[in-house]
Amino acid sequence: MQIRPKRFDVGPIVMQKTFPVAPKCTSKELEAVLSKQGAEMLMSVLKDLPERLRTATEQPKEGATFAPKITAAMSCVKWAEQTPEQIVRLECAIGFAMPLQAVWMGAPIKLLDFVEVPDSLITSDFPRFPGSISYLSAPQIMVVRCKDGWVGIRTVKLGKKMSAKDFYNGYLHPWFVKKSDIPLEECRFHTLHLPPKSKTPKQRSVKNTGC
Repeated sequence: MQIRPKRFDVGPIVMQKTFPVAPKCTSKELEAVLSKQGAEMLMSVLKDLPERLRTATEQPKEGATFAPKITAAMSCVKWAEQTPEQIVRLECAIGFAMPLQAVWMGAPIKLLDFVEVPDSLITSDFPRFPGSISYLSAPQIMVVRCKDGWVGIRTVKLGKKMSAKDFYNGYLHPWFVKKSDIPLEECRFHTLHLPPKSKTPKQRSVKNTGC
C-alpha cells in the first residue's frame, strides 16, 4: 500500500487471491474470513519481499469499484424498487452496523432477520401493493410485498424488539385492525425518507478580552 497526495491505498499489487463468498454471508462473517487469509498472505509476502516487489503488477483501471461510505439513507428499504434478493443482500451488507428501516403508522421501525420466502407459501389473497404485510403462522414470519415478490421478516424493533408473531398479534390481527378503524391499505410498511445531511458551518468563537 502506498500513499500519494490526497490518495491512499494505491500502488502495485504484490499478491492477490480470489475467495468465494458463501451464500447469505454477512459482511462481518466475511471480514473474519478475509482477516485470517489476509494475515497469512502478508506473512508470505514478507518472507520474500524483494522478489514480490520485483514481480508486482499495476492495479487495473477497469473492473474495480469504490465502496461508498455507509449512510442511514442506505438502510431505508424501498419496497417498490428493491427485490427480495436485493433486500436480503442489503441486510447482509450493512445490517450489523445499521438495521434496515421503514415507516409503520407514521413512526420509524427497524426490521431485523430477513429471510427468503418460497413461492409455495404465498397465496392469491395476499395484498399486492408495495409494503403490504401478511403473516405466516407455520414459519412465524411476516412477509412483505416488494418488487417482484415477497421478503420475510422474523423480528422488528418498535420501541422494543418483538417477534413477527407478537407484532402481528399486537398490530395486524383482524381484531385489532377492526377495533382501531385503521384502513386496511394503511396497515403496511412505507419507505422512510431521510433528509440529506447538510454540512453545518463551524461556529467561530469570539473571545471578549475587555479593555
